Amino acid sequence: MKVLVPVKRVVDYNVKVRVKSDQSGVDIANVKMSMNPFDEIAVEEATRLKEKGVVQEIVAVSCGVAQCQETLRTAMAIGADRGLLVQTDAELQPLAVAKLLASLIILGKQAIDDDANQTGQMLAALLDWPQATNASKVEVEGERVQVTREVDGGLETVSLALPAVITTDLRLNEPRYVTLPNIMKAKKKTLDTFSPEDLGVDVTPRLKTLKVSEPPARAAGVVVPDVATLVDKLKNEAKVV
Repeated sequence: MKVLVPVKRVVDYNVKVRVKSDQSGVDIANVKMSMNPFDEIAVEEATRLKEKGVVQEIVAVSCGVAQCQETLRTAMAIGADRGLLVQTDAELQPLAVAKLLASLIILGKQAIDDDANQTGQMLAALLDWPQATNASKVEVEGERVQVTREVDGGLETVSLALPAVITTDLRLNEPRYVTLPNIMKAKKKTLDTFSPEDLGVDVTPRLKTLKVSEPPARAAGVVVPDVATLVDKLKNEAKVV
């Protein structure tokens, strides 16, 4: 069995993002970029499946600018066997990425830059494959996979026929620390580059961002002398949102 794990290059989660002055988007110039945390979890889970002997090969794929090669090298340092880069400078929206991706596919449920949480579902629809989103546990059993997923009411376990699309939640695992020897080994692994045109996919954006703005600043908190005052403020001053 092969596993294809898409990985996205995003602004590092420790960076405080700034909105561009023209409000056309987020300024990513000269900021630290890293692998989307949900995708890192997906690579870790695929690596664990390989260590159990369930998976024979892990292929990491990224779609975007040339610098995505760094993200793929990180995925290979974690455990991916080779990388694929669909290189383009065009804006890529979830449907375009889903069309570029097409084996069991494990991917992060969403990217932290746009929080769309759409690519996995769109990919499953395009392939007509079963899907399980927000996975907190994955167990492969022969030609099926048991996935425990988090839902509003608690946990739900579903059984899918393979091949399938799975998106990972934060509680699925804790990604391993990438060591220097593994980083050096990753540099020797194969990384192939394609373009959307090579795959016959039109990645023209279907949505247009009209404006991006920062959320309003939170009001300063106040200290109340007793419970009665607190209850009075909650009743009379709390805003309904």
